[in-house]
This record gives sequence, C-alpha cells and structure tokens, in this order.
Amino acid sequence: MDAHTIEETLEQYDRVFSRCAELFEAKTADYGTAWRILRPSSLTDQLFIKANRIRTLQQSDEAMVDEGIDSEFIGIVNYSLMAMIQCGLPADHPMELPLEEARVRYRSAFEATRSLMIAKNHDYGEAWRDMRVSSLTDLILMKVLRVKQIENNDGQTNVSEGVEANYQDMANYALFALILLDLTDVSGT
Repeated sequence: MDAHTIEETLEQYDRVFSRCAELFEAKTADYGTAWRILRPSSLTDQLFIKANRIRTLQQSDEAMVDEGIDSEFIGIVNYSLMAMIQCGLPADHPMELPLEEARVRYRSAFEATRSLMIAKNHDYGEAWRDMRVSSLTDLILMKVLRVKQIENNDGQTNVSEGVEANYQDMANYALFALILLDLTDVSGT
C-alpha cells in the first residue's frame, strides 16, 4: 500500500471531476436543464442504468455501443449531483434554470460531496486506493438500491442516512473509479 497525501488525492480528485463539470456545462449549454423534468426516482433509475451498464461491460468485455466505462462513471457523477440539486429545490421552482444558476447549484452539490470525501477519506485512510474498480461499481449499485428503497418508503428511514448522502457516496465512488482508471491507463497495468 502506497502512502498518499491528501494534497495528491485532492489533485487527482479535482482533475477527474473537471471532466465531469466540463461535460455538465457543455450539455447544459446544449440542452438547458431539461433533466429537471425528471423526478428524483427517475434520476435514481438513470444511476442504476449507468452502473448496471458498467457492471455488464466489466463482466463481458464486449460493448455494442461505442462508449466506454469512463463515460458511464462521469454520468454517475453528474446524475448524482443533478439528483442532489433536484432534492434541494422546492417543487414550484422553475424547471429551466439559467446556465449560471445551474453551474452554481452544480458546484455547490460538488463542494458538499468533496467535503464528505475529505472527511471519510481521513477516517478510512484511503482504503479506496486498494479497491478494484468492479467493487466500486458494486458499491454504487448497492447505494442505488438503498435509495430506491428509501424512495419506496416515501423518504422515511429509521436509522439510515438519507438519499443525499447516498448520492454523494455514489459520486465519490465514481470519482475514485475514474482516478483508478486514469492511474491504470498511465501505468499500463
């Protein structure tokens, strides 16, 4: 196990996140905030679709659609942050967000997620670095199923964290997977 500093982790984390943010902003410029029509449960199902496709590709190594695993992890980050935005807006908020408001809300969701990563990374000692990308995929799928159960219970939990914390965990697992995939591409292993 290699020792990594928090500065190194943040540099890698922010670098892979910048790819997610660039895509979010480009798609928002192209499509506006059409995703706002989706209920949180539909965003959760989108997360399931992305994570399930990754798992299928990891198990089969054959893709019939020319989009790799990286783009699906980016999608998980962005759908997780969009779900956080949706959950934080009142029902009567305008569907179409101005580009700058969408950017600010997206960045705010990211900053909350990043802060959670820093706290958990401190407590867990960068255990994610020794994990397999396939395990991160499975954890994302587990979190999706947890959120679906919470949604089916009308958001009520007895002792568990709510949906926002699960969305943050999914985004963080996807960002960790992107870091590990980048490190694999660089090292060739």
